[in-house]
Amino acid sequence: MPVATMVEDIELVIEDIRDIGNEGPPPGGDDGEGDKRPGPRMPSSRRHATAIILGMVAIVMLFMAMSSAFIALRATSDQWVSIRIPGIIWFNTAVLLFSSGLVEWARRRLALADVNRFRTLWFGATALGLVFLVGQLVAWRQLVSQGVYMANNQASSFFYLFTGLHGLHLFGGVAALLYVSFRKFERATVPLSTAAEVTSYYWHFMDGLWLFLVTVLYLGR
Repeated sequence: MPVATMVEDIELVIEDIRDIGNEGPPPGGDDGEGDKRPGPRMPSSRRHATAIILGMVAIVMLFMAMSSAFIALRATSDQWVSIRIPGIIWFNTAVLLFSSGLVEWARRRLALADVNRFRTLWFGATALGLVFLVGQLVAWRQLVSQGVYMANNQASSFFYLFTGLHGLHLFGGVAALLYVSFRKFERATVPLSTAAEVTSYYWHFMDGLWLFLVTVLYLGR
């Protein structure tokens, strides 16, 4: 999923949530006999919210299909050669989990109107996301130094595909975190709290997806 599209879709989703929250009955008297004509409404962006939800579903379906192929080949292929998972993968997993924790901590501080603390924690979560991506590159370099390349065998191909595709989608999440960090919400039509909430959904989604992939890779060694 391209980063620019991800950021644009996230903004459309949070604007859609705002629109839904602001919907109300048309202006009129308390006795219901006032002017019942509905006031002007902005064009709905729900189709964009549906698009990003379908995008997440598509990501899940993609990785589920790949995982099914991984498990099937692991069980039936005579050419399967297991690879040793680089130790830094476990460090990367801890970094990503900690990043999700910081995102939630930041949201709680924002709910208490502690904007400065929110930004500090949010920047910390973003930095950890970048650390995770760098750590994934280090894992690849470790495999290459051992002579393990994507084309070596089926196991190595799946490792590079799983980690590479996840890293690409996670990079979109980092872009979304940066968007929330640097957007001037004083001039925006959507509050900072809503933007942070919607962005956190995608970040936690990527976190959960990574835990699933690590489990598949570990059990399929």
